[in-house]
Amino acid sequence: MIYWPDYKGGSIVNLMSSIASACGEKTSYPNLKHLPKEELRNYKNIVLIIIDALGWDYLQNKKDSFLYKNIRNKITSVALPTTACAITTFLTGYPPQQTAVTGWHINIKELGGVTTILPFVPRAKGSFDEKKIKIREILDKNGIFKNIKRKCFIVSPKEINHCQYNLYHTRGAKVIDTKNINSFFSKIERVIKKQGKKYIYAYWPDFDSLCHEYGKESKKVKKHFNILDKKIKNLSKNIKDSILIITADHGSTSIPTHKRILLGNHPQLREYLTLPLCGDAKTKYCYVHPSKSKQFEEYIKNNLSEYCEFYKTEELINKNLFGLGKPNPKLFDRLGDYILVMKGNNVLKETILGEKDNKHIGNHGGLTKEEMEVPLVIIKS
Repeated sequence: MIYWPDYKGGSIVNLMSSIASACGEKTSYPNLKHLPKEELRNYKNIVLIIIDALGWDYLQNKKDSFLYKNIRNKITSVALPTTACAITTFLTGYPPQQTAVTGWHINIKELGGVTTILPFVPRAKGSFDEKKIKIREILDKNGIFKNIKRKCFIVSPKEINHCQYNLYHTRGAKVIDTKNINSFFSKIERVIKKQGKKYIYAYWPDFDSLCHEYGKESKKVKKHFNILDKKIKNLSKNIKDSILIITADHGSTSIPTHKRILLGNHPQLREYLTLPLCGDAKTKYCYVHPSKSKQFEEYIKNNLSEYCEFYKTEELINKNLFGLGKPNPKLFDRLGDYILVMKGNNVLKETILGEKDNKHIGNHGGLTKEEMEVPLVIIKS
């Protein structure tokens, strides 16, 4: 069962519309109903802090935390609720319907194969840098920073800031590297205290990394959350004339070993496919040989219906799963013929030649409530 994003006023797309329009940029999506532009525009500093994978459900179990006490509401991510799609939304103000960034693995026809988009490398091996291919030849939507009528700053780890993907989207902003959690928050504070009206985008990835490795219920994740909570509380005490908006790109689920379905155990299904599976672990885009469509559907019904639902891709595009308005023409190529939506906390895994199987405990990218809902935390100082 699909838990649908709320693009009409309750998603991270609408949050970005509120921020962009408060900073003088025209937007095509409605403002966030929980935070209209009028509430933002008079603050000297609009600060957006993204804590990767901090889902709404996680905060519901942290009722003594500073973040929980400052929750305004819950909002939805985009489809897919995964870093590649959602961070692109935060950087551009658009969902996959317009960006055509559809998941971690994307079939990019212009490059002749499946790409791992955020590091911007071929899925199998090698580097596009070796071939002198630039990401600007692939992406269609600019970052919001070039048109915002405020000084713009990006605060995030160095290794993220200087990849091709971020360099393309963050043009028009001053990029500030951080080394660890202490420098992350100290540099946010330093930028806030500079002169002039500013929009500050800050991204923190380590909560997500720990959820992947240990699961969100682990002691390591809990410890890290407590540190983040304390840092944000201290930051709010040390600044003035600022609004802090804390949210996430998606939530997270923990996957038991027996919930991992391996495509290698279904060789017949693999025979129906013309390309490796794309998308993310919990939602798969399938490129099916035209003469094998009926066999593909029958195989899913008879062998995998306990674990997933399947849809014809055009059906979900027409129902606005990926956004509103006119789709990017590349969207259809990047979503394949069928979409497999994994039920509950099942994942479908496939490895190709030269690729190692990551056995993450924490996963996301599925269309469940747990992964789709993120908190909207508002702190005014």
